[in-house]
Amino acid sequence: MGWGWALLAGAILFEVAGTLSLRMATHGKSIWYLPVGVCYLVAFTLLALTLASGVPLAAAYGTWTAAGVALTAVAGRILFKESLTWLMGFGIVLIVGGVLLIELGH
Repeated sequence: MGWGWALLAGAILFEVAGTLSLRMATHGKSIWYLPVGVCYLVAFTLLALTLASGVPLAAAYGTWTAAGVALTAVAGRILFKESLTWLMGFGIVLIVGGVLLIELGH
């Protein structure tokens, strides 16, 4: 199942790249829609392969969404100067904690 977690890491990175590209597409040139589509296609393909490798759905999806939220929030702050308050950071910690509880309860 170790290979599945590597696939999931790839899915997370492509999903975040797709989301950041979407931000660029809506605030810049429409050429950014191309990487949006490619990144989301690769992200969902890798997520499907993750599930096929035996990683449980709750663990895979929870990890995917929690990491996606955290990485996108931090990248939005760095790349686009969007706000990232302590309260938002606490929310991210709660999301990650929730995913860990789901994984531990598995």
